[in-house]
Amino acid sequence: MRFNRSLLLSLLFLFASVVGVQVGFSQEVNAKITVVYNQIGSTVDKKVFQTLQSSLINFINKRKWTGDVFDMNERIECSFLLNLQTIVEPNVYKGSLTIQAGRPIYNTNYLSPLVNYIDNEISFRYVEFQPIEFNESRISGAEPLSANLAAVFAYYINIILGLDYDSFSPRGGDPYFQKANTIVSGAPDGRSISGWKPFDGQRNRYWLSENLQNSRYALAHDAIYTYYRQGMDKMIENESQAREQILNSFSMLNTLNSETPNLMITPFFFQGKTDEIIKLFKKGNSQEKARAQELCTKLDISNASKYKQELK
Repeated sequence: MRFNRSLLLSLLFLFASVVGVQVGFSQEVNAKITVVYNQIGSTVDKKVFQTLQSSLINFINKRKWTGDVFDMNERIECSFLLNLQTIVEPNVYKGSLTIQAGRPIYNTNYLSPLVNYIDNEISFRYVEFQPIEFNESRISGAEPLSANLAAVFAYYINIILGLDYDSFSPRGGDPYFQKANTIVSGAPDGRSISGWKPFDGQRNRYWLSENLQNSRYALAHDAIYTYYRQGMDKMIENESQAREQILNSFSMLNTLNSETPNLMITPFFFQGKTDEIIKLFKKGNSQEKARAQELCTKLDISNASKYKQELK
């Protein structure tokens, strides 16, 4: 058994889609995959995308991603929404990938958002019944565009694993962030492939991996552990102390943000957590609300007005 968890993992993610979600059994993760293809014209047989969806489910849920033994109730719940938007050339697609994952909170049936992110730089080649394969020794594969699909999913599985392990033990996720970094270093390369390089933008797979691997940003890992293990997991036991720890996690991120502004890891941490944070601190005293509002309006800028309105 990996962790001393006493609750079942039961996370439901609802995506608006044109195809049904298929669920498979997993080793470490229980991934729900949805492939959306309503923007792809009638020139492509839609059965291709149903086959793609099934292949991705099998690829993720039947692969052994760690060396640990996971009980059925310890599997990490996650969802992937692959939204295909354009055909670049025959069998080559571009689109976006929405990644969501939840982390169980001790002594409750609640799962706190762990990942809630949209990657808009997805491109790959897929021919129906083509196997989705990932080789850690040869990430770029025989043909880059075909290999890119597996590389992207393997990357995000390792990010999810790293964050989950980080949330249960200090720096517990390091081995999986290292694996994600290895995927970045050996990622498929080609004219139609983006998201793996530092010059592809300030918010991409390269920068997320870099932030999680850089020892200068170790406070981010401390914040993750403090938020979940010292804060959220203690909410039933002692709400006041739990909120104090959550504020400590925000203070760590604020220190990091002051020293190195515009890191990707800061907004990445807050995505999906705004409503959770507001609900937690609405129950707090005036000092807790004021401190939460002060920190969150600086760190979660896109939701600053919401914090100001709700945490008065």
